[in-house]
Amino acid sequence: MSPRVRNVLNFILFQAGWLFCVLYPGRPAAFGAMALVALHLAVISRHRLAEAQFIGLGVVAGASLDTLWLNTGVLSAPTGALGVAPPWLVGLWAMFMTTVCHSLSWMDDRRWLPFLLAPIAGPFAYWSAAELGAVNLDRGALSLAALALGWLVLFPLLLWVRRTLYTELCHDPA
Repeated sequence: MSPRVRNVLNFILFQAGWLFCVLYPGRPAAFGAMALVALHLAVISRHRLAEAQFIGLGVVAGASLDTLWLNTGVLSAPTGALGVAPPWLVGLWAMFMTTVCHSLSWMDDRRWLPFLLAPIAGPFAYWSAAELGAVNLDRGALSLAALALGWLVLFPLLLWVRRTLYTELCHDPA
């Protein structure tokens, strides 16, 4: 399978998984997200072990950020409990991390672009999820600003980690 086909498939799987998770948040969405990540690793990934490690690292970072937001009132999730990111939201992070090495890999050539797009695209995803009832942005514009700041820091950091520690994931052989 060509890199282009893998990237398109990765994009489609992520979008479908995201929509399923926000329309049906809960355990089925978490299991669905994990199934899509497993499918990604089996079919799309060329460096399964390294990519699985990178996904795990990003899941810990992203879920920690969501947990911070949940505990500070920036975000609330009707399916959440005990102030930790609910499993379906953790699954979303796992699915998102698959895109960093594939359908979003084009950002490597434009290192300034994540600093511009992440503070817009990240909060937009949460706002969209809120509009669909999966989460609540309890503080309105302040919530969006906090999400933008978090994405401004985390996404470029994840790209840097991938380039620095997981170099084999940066260049996909044909």
